[in-house]
Amino acid sequence: MIKIKSNFADMIKLSLVIATYNRAEQLMITLRSVAAQTADKTIWECIVVDNNSTDHTHSNIDNFANANSHLNIRYCLEVNQGLSHARNAGIANAKGEIIAFIDDDEHIVPDFIDAYIELFDKYPTAMSAGGKIIAEYPSGRPEWMSKYAEEPIANPMDFGEEIKPFPKGRIPGGGNMAMRKEVFETIGNFDITLGRTGKKLSGGEESDLFERMNAKGMKCYYVPKAVMYHIIPESKLNRDYFVRLSYNNGIGQWTRATLHSKRISLIIREICKWGATFLLCITHRPVQSKYLILMRWNISKGIINAARS
Repeated sequence: MIKIKSNFADMIKLSLVIATYNRAEQLMITLRSVAAQTADKTIWECIVVDNNSTDHTHSNIDNFANANSHLNIRYCLEVNQGLSHARNAGIANAKGEIIAFIDDDEHIVPDFIDAYIELFDKYPTAMSAGGKIIAEYPSGRPEWMSKYAEEPIANPMDFGEEIKPFPKGRIPGGGNMAMRKEVFETIGNFDITLGRTGKKLSGGEESDLFERMNAKGMKCYYVPKAVMYHIIPESKLNRDYFVRLSYNNGIGQWTRATLHSKRISLIIREICKWGATFLLCITHRPVQSKYLILMRWNISKGIINAARS
């Protein structure tokens, strides 16, 4: 494991973890938003976990850290491929009592870190939290995208302007969430059998983690001031990507259902979702309805194929 040496004291309150893979240029957008944070720089750190990138990610991080030596930015290399491996490496290296996670395809508002620190200070029973997610479409939002088709791609999230318990049935987005470090000490880290690996669009590691937290009665809060903008490139707005994403979503759902002995309930929910999909098609434009059915079909296909394997 390789780290950038830090002269900062160990009185760290929050560790911000960014896992990255072959997004050397896009990562700079994320890091510039991190450098713009208004929080006292002596109480937080940023750990950038390079998940075995083959581009110039390492040199970009080094250059950025050197140019912003007033900030506590640390680099570590995780050679085991997979988002869960990378996030777990961040957890292992984190010095803060709070660990926040963002991704390398987004940017955050200047008071992002302050918002999370304030939340955990104000609510001692809060064990985890998640903030607002706003989707950005540099190439424009496609006409086929409905609210429901947008969820697996951008996962937008807005539950108002007040701090409150996270809505029942929802969990924070993986690119905008935070936990007390003791959560991982109690229930373990991200499951390395779940989550994206390289270009493989699998997932479910966050859902699994929050399911384990929920089983322990750990409270989760919504933090409206912790705003993240999720940048959606044109490459994620084509039919092929949408099909692959939906299919892998289904595989991930079956894997989690197996881990938590909920296969039957998953099948029942999927049948109900087909009914809901047909009802939604009545109220949406034809091109949107087409993608709603495409999404449901490929999620079901992923579930069925995973069950057969």
